[in-house]
Amino acid sequence: MKKIISLAVLSALVAGCMETGTNNTSSYGYDGFGEEQLAPAENNLNNDAYLMAAAPRYFIGTPYKVEDVQYVPGEDLTYNQIGMVGIIPVELDGSKTINGETMDSHQLVATSKTLPLPSIVKVTNLDNGNAVVVRVNNRGPRVNTRIMDLSAAAAQQIGLTNQTKAQVQVLAPQSIAVKNATLGIVENAPEVAPEPKPVEEPVAAQPVAPVVAKGDYSVQVAAVYSEDNANALAKELAQYGNATVVQEGDMYKVRFVDLDAPTARRIIDALRSDKGMAPGLIKAGKWVNSDSI
Repeated sequence: MKKIISLAVLSALVAGCMETGTNNTSSYGYDGFGEEQLAPAENNLNNDAYLMAAAPRYFIGTPYKVEDVQYVPGEDLTYNQIGMVGIIPVELDGSKTINGETMDSHQLVATSKTLPLPSIVKVTNLDNGNAVVVRVNNRGPRVNTRIMDLSAAAAQQIGLTNQTKAQVQVLAPQSIAVKNATLGIVENAPEVAPEPKPVEEPVAAQPVAPVVAKGDYSVQVAAVYSEDNANALAKELAQYGNATVVQEGDMYKVRFVDLDAPTARRIIDALRSDKGMAPGLIKAGKWVNSDSI
């Protein structure tokens, strides 16, 4: 049975964190970058606080093509793939990533074609067994021969000087934590009693009809370590449908389950507009793009 890596273990795996990538992708990956030999980073400025820090925005994006191959970004906490990885050139230092961070080759960051930005993943060099934990914060590489590119600092940690076959695995608890930090979702927050509403307050707008349809979709709105907080949130969102608390490991996840596509779409839109939430979408047990329906 796989054990979930705690944040404490994460601290031991990495000396820190970083930002990477650029919105200027016109030459990203097309000129052989990732196949060049880069000088090792002079200083290791990484720290766990940076790795887990909130990003300027949480970004998934819509389907796109690279060399006629379509990629569909989406939340996938079970992501675990093997493929070629390369190196992001240090010349991109100072450029902006798609989720608004600033590229710094001394930080432990990486690019991905489909994972949410930011996400936390473990990359293992299959040639030597060396591993590093990185923060994914930009799209790329813009070629189909590689699944990921690493910063110079991350490449140095796993002994990568050109490109190599590696295993890329999402660290689910850390990825959820950095997503929540970016979206301003506070875990384990103390419960605060709502202020009493004045008698003359107008009746609230008509809520979304309770969920009665059955289907393959689930909408997840939160994953927390406090069962009380999860139950309180499910109760708060009951007006939108049958909000359910599902326990997986040490986490309690608030979901609307057994939905058909139209009902899932309606709930996602309502939570976005009414609550400012960024709900995730699951189909038949697998994370999919929440805008794919």
